[in-house]
Amino acid sequence: MLYIVPTPIGNLEDMSPRAIRILKEVDYILAEDTRNSGNLLKAFSIDTRMHSYHAHNEHVKTKSVLIDLQAGKEIALISDAGTPGISDPGYLLVRTCHEYEIRVSCLPGPNALIPALVMSGLPCDRFFFEGFLPQKKGRKKRWEFLAGLECTLAFFESPHRIQRFIKEAASYLNPKREIALVKEVSKYYEKVYRGSIENLADQLTGQKMKGEFVVVIGKSEF
Repeated sequence: MLYIVPTPIGNLEDMSPRAIRILKEVDYILAEDTRNSGNLLKAFSIDTRMHSYHAHNEHVKTKSVLIDLQAGKEIALISDAGTPGISDPGYLLVRTCHEYEIRVSCLPGPNALIPALVMSGLPCDRFFFEGFLPQKKGRKKRWEFLAGLECTLAFFESPHRIQRFIKEAASYLNPKREIALVKEVSKYYEKVYRGSIENLADQLTGQKMKGEFVVVIGKSEF
């Protein structure tokens, strides 16, 4: 049995009792960063041993984890924050488990996307989640593809690239489309910036942006 266990993205109170129980009961925990996760486990008195599982070792590590799962061990996968597999390691391991008919259970829990969509005040009945745009190759093609979609768009973006992102959005999309930048979901400095793409670009000019962002862009009404 493989458990996918979401962990808090900012507020420790978002850790569910079920998540704590499972992390205490499994044979071991796969963690994206054992140092970071060590602080989380300590906060909830969880002393289960950890193994590192991240983007640089997941192909090799998946083989040994598969052997343990086939031997009957129960294993939990966590990322640094949020739900594993969403812009974090996890997909390869889950896919491998299905190929070998090993049961996978994903707990519901913390993630930045859904709260940001709801807080944005933009239509979220239909949306397309892009995640992080490619940094170089293929970025222009992705923007051109996204410009043709008639629904709300959602992205992840880092603080040092957010200014570039807004400028590109104004170039590839209708600059009058509504946009919301949701900063630091669930954390102390959580904040929502709203307006049209063109107006928001003006608002952010000269500002030093900090924190991680979920960007939500409403569908075009023009």
